Amino acid sequence: MATAKKAAKKAVKKAPAKKAAAKKPAKKAAKKAAKKPAKKAAKKPAKKKVARKPNAAFMKPVTPSAVLAAVIGDKAVPRTEITSKIWAYIKKSGLQDAVNRRMINADEKLKAVFGGKKQVSMFEMTKLVSNHLK
Repeated sequence: MATAKKAAKKAVKKAPAKKAAAKKPAKKAAKKAAKKPAKKAAKKPAKKKVARKPNAAFMKPVTPSAVLAAVIGDKAVPRTEITSKIWAYIKKSGLQDAVNRRMINADEKLKAVFGGKKQVSMFEMTKLVSNHLK
């Protein structure tokens, strides 16, 4: 019987607490609505856009090997130009895989550049091409 009385007292104590808790969110919502709107942040002066300088290492002309020269030419050009010329060759020859556009199907010229592989990913391509630069 003693445990039943204790349980009843606990139930009575918890009931008013729940009612008070239910009233609190309503009061908070009313207080938020009564507050004044926040001030707008002051506008910061716009920064001038400065043209980005290219990295000197990328712009340094490098000489392609004889195998790579068959694809892009034998002139010394920056690495960025070499990548652009290889992509131009790939697109002109239709060597990009139709299903997975990240993969490049090698023809005879590119197979020599890719170390004999028939198909490489575009990310692996740059690694393999860098082996042919001096």
